[in-house]
Amino acid sequence: MLYLDTLPHTVMDRRTYIKTGTGAVVGTLLAGCTGGGGSGEGEGEETTASGEETTESETTEGEQTTSSESNELPDKVVIGSDIPYRPFEYETTSGELTGFDVDIAKAVFEGELGIDYEFKPTSFDSIIPSLNNNNFRVIMSAMTINDTRAEKVDFSEPYFTAYQTVIIPTGSDISSKEDLKGKNIGVQKGTTGASAAEGLKEEFDGDLTLKKYDQISGAFQALINGQVAAVVNDNTVNAEFVNGNGEGEAVFLEGEGAAEDAGKDAPPYLTLTVEEYGIAFRQDDDGFRKQVNEALAAVREDGTYEEIYAEYFEG
Repeated sequence: MLYLDTLPHTVMDRRTYIKTGTGAVVGTLLAGCTGGGGSGEGEGEETTASGEETTESETTEGEQTTSSESNELPDKVVIGSDIPYRPFEYETTSGELTGFDVDIAKAVFEGELGIDYEFKPTSFDSIIPSLNNNNFRVIMSAMTINDTRAEKVDFSEPYFTAYQTVIIPTGSDISSKEDLKGKNIGVQKGTTGASAAEGLKEEFDGDLTLKKYDQISGAFQALINGQVAAVVNDNTVNAEFVNGNGEGEAVFLEGEGAAEDAGKDAPPYLTLTVEEYGIAFRQDDDGFRKQVNEALAAVREDGTYEEIYAEYFEG
């Protein structure tokens, strides 16, 4: 794998593909609803195709008092996360929670900071308000750092680099980005995938219809069913589907794009954006954020990060 010179994140190159193994199983899954994000991105799409809207409770069970002046660690950190989002967070067939984010949480909170952790399933399109309502202490949910979200939360140092990409049905007559014009595109609500698709819609002077789903699995199923012509989503999650449940039924749309424009060693398919993931904190939680950043750096320095990365990704 490659690293940028100064930022602690992973850059996936042309040799990077998703493993199909599940990796280590860690964490405790609380009962709750699942779905999708709190940045308000992707508003105004013409078509909505989703399940029932989820409503977040305003319980503060398991939460700790936070203060920007305090360096005292909590006994346990509750983590908000949109599940499933394979390979970052998902349940195995036996109901155990696993994934890249889950293993990183174990290494950071349990391994480095010596505290317990617990994942709380939360709809991604309401996850930032839920954080700021004290429903949990942090967000770890393959969340892209961007200016809109940074107005509402503070982020850790980046810990992963991803690209927004497009997958299409195998045998589709779509062969370039321009061929998406006039088509139905599936996205997950509140995600940067939805924002990237909105950017395409603007580029096509509005000649694109976005269908939004509570979870990315809904968009993938719509692709298989012929209800959408393509899905826009993170490359790692798209690759997990292409190489797993959607094997033989979906492929990446090829072409050059944002990664090449940014001078990255890009994967061999169209990239709409280059993005970095971070852990999100409330804006009054500076002390805890500093401790987590130090723990992330330690996990990188001792090789634990690379071992976890190898469980889920190749390259």
